[in-house]
Amino acid sequence: MVDAALIRQCADPTLKPAIVEKFIAQAGSPDPLSVSVRSGNSVILVPQAKTPEEAMALIGQYVGQAVVRVGITQYPAGLGIKDVSQLKPDLVDSCQNISMGTALFGKVYRIVTTWYGNAVDEAFEDAIISWRSGYFEGKAVFTAADPGEVKLAEPKEGDPVIEPDANASAKPQDQDGQDGPKADGASDPNRAGMRIDLSGIGGSR
Repeated sequence: MVDAALIRQCADPTLKPAIVEKFIAQAGSPDPLSVSVRSGNSVILVPQAKTPEEAMALIGQYVGQAVVRVGITQYPAGLGIKDVSQLKPDLVDSCQNISMGTALFGKVYRIVTTWYGNAVDEAFEDAIISWRSGYFEGKAVFTAADPGEVKLAEPKEGDPVIEPDANASAKPQDQDGQDGPKADGASDPNRAGMRIDLSGIGGSR
């Protein structure tokens, strides 16, 4: 379990602690050095990093070639960068990872809630699925515009907590876009957000 004090200190202030806790429980990892790698529908088994340096080496080895998720929030490691040299140790710093991950998840949650039209419980579950896949209703959510201030549904007391599933990111669309729209390479904005494209991609669709 992630320490509640760390969540209060580091999480994006636009999200209530209860939302952050449930997000990390369902989609994250208790290990700040956790690195998960997927290629298409396949999980690539990588050694467990024991130091930040080992974790960064793993990230640098696979990002740009596979979908790499990192740290407590399982943040998409290649988001917003175009070259491996731009990778920062912030990815495996507990507080920084929580800060970046919750800010990005908050945007995803707002996008999904806006689509529903109001703060319904189903929006959170769809936001978790979208976090794992990178898509919601055909839109690459990590590179989509933030709808701004949106009232979000909060987890109810006693809501069941689902433990993180190493294979959960394969549904409903694989992060790599195998079952998603426009999974044809450089034109896919999800790839631009979730992996490093050394050809200089980073624009909109």
